[in-house]
Amino acid sequence: MDMVAQVFSMVTDWGSIVGLFVGVVGGMVIGALPGFSASMGVALLIPVTYGMSPVAGLIMLVSVYTSAIYGGSITATLCHTPGTPASAATAIDGYKLTQQGRGMEAVGVCTVASAIGGAVGALALLFLSPPLGRFSLQFSSLEYFMLAIFGVTIIASLAGESVVKGLFSGILGLFLGTIGLDAITGAPRFTFGSIQLEDGIQFVPALIGMFSISQVMIIAEDIYKGRSTIIADEAEMQGRILPPWNEFKTLLPTIARSSVVGTIIGIIPAAGAGVSSWVCYSMGKKFSKHPELFGNGSFEGVASSESGNNAATGGALVPLITLGLPGSAVAAILLGGMLMHGLVPGASMFTEKAAVTYTIIVGFLLANILMGIIGLLIARYVAHVSTIPMGILGPVVVALSTIGTYAIRNNMFDVYVMLGFGALGYLLRKTGFATAPLVLGMVLGEIVENNWRRALILSRGNMFNYFLNRPISLVLLVLVVLSVFSPILMNYVNKKSREGAKS
Repeated sequence: MDMVAQVFSMVTDWGSIVGLFVGVVGGMVIGALPGFSASMGVALLIPVTYGMSPVAGLIMLVSVYTSAIYGGSITATLCHTPGTPASAATAIDGYKLTQQGRGMEAVGVCTVASAIGGAVGALALLFLSPPLGRFSLQFSSLEYFMLAIFGVTIIASLAGESVVKGLFSGILGLFLGTIGLDAITGAPRFTFGSIQLEDGIQFVPALIGMFSISQVMIIAEDIYKGRSTIIADEAEMQGRILPPWNEFKTLLPTIARSSVVGTIIGIIPAAGAGVSSWVCYSMGKKFSKHPELFGNGSFEGVASSESGNNAATGGALVPLITLGLPGSAVAAILLGGMLMHGLVPGASMFTEKAAVTYTIIVGFLLANILMGIIGLLIARYVAHVSTIPMGILGPVVVALSTIGTYAIRNNMFDVYVMLGFGALGYLLRKTGFATAPLVLGMVLGEIVENNWRRALILSRGNMFNYFLNRPISLVLLVLVVLSVFSPILMNYVNKKSREGAKS
């Protein structure tokens, strides 16, 4: 009871409350701006916490973390412009729903799914941190490789209308992921003598170009051809914030499943919210009774990716607090913030620093709840962004994308990468090639290659025995096989179900 009283006292302190509100609102704004990712927001605010107490400062930082992941879904849904990489999957169905005049409902689903997913991740952080943190220590290069292969199998489900074109996009993404210095030998690959390319293609500029700039180019083409550039009029945006209850309640199992899966993926270092959103999106499609709606405006697709990516934020903090192992780029920045305030991850976080630790965790849980409340309150107003004529919104998107891309590393080359991928995305979309597999291939390519080569070194030439001695890898192999054949199985089950219904 003394611990509960201490936590309550610290979490209700004015400094903590101000940090909570500033973190939630600031994170939503940062996440909604193209290029201004969660990692950038946390990094920019760490100096602000110098003059704050450790509790208030870290509550603000974790609030920015989860709210920025959610904020990216707002522009992803309304403008087909993911504010963060974790919102790329949301843009697929969210923007289609906006085009159908249901953008406000889509934002509402994003809000509720994000809040529930983040709350599940926070509860896992609160109750399961020590055992789950120890479990992540058992992952070696082979386990990371198998996890990435599991992600690669998702490409087939994101291929769109043509599986062949989708696989081509995925392979192109895997190839682009090999550009830069070889992680094992240090030899430059496909750099053509450019020092800028030795670091590889930066993912965020590529993502902004692929989704944002390509969309603006399509908008410009529509304007040139005299097509309507207003997505929806004011009358269409006066509807409800959430879908009818009969429709919304069917999303609850999807949200629950994606929240659990997203938390587990977040716990595994190097996976993060971006991978979690794609995995949960794919699972949502495979378990859906209407998979044909995915990619054409599915609330299930929006709920899957949004609950998954926000649940991963809580999962990523589990190994960070218990073992000092950051599960994402943002968690790595948070580690620096913790050390700056004298908090060393490990057993001490749950002994002499227990009151501070649990206060931060409770603050993270409150941040997700507050994020849901504020999101629902402003959803009606945010949805009106989609009524702005694209002749006005397009240049604004280009300006924000350029500023955000340049601000990441203060490097003009990243802006050129953004523009190049914008042109590539435009060509792919105009010729019927899916862009999502390319993005996923770029994300997972480096993880697959580097961990496979490390696993070969660790196996000492006997990969078969090494594989058999890693039970977690065997479990992941089963998941890979199920992921490959599950579409066939699900089609068979659906066919039998329809036949049974007809009879």
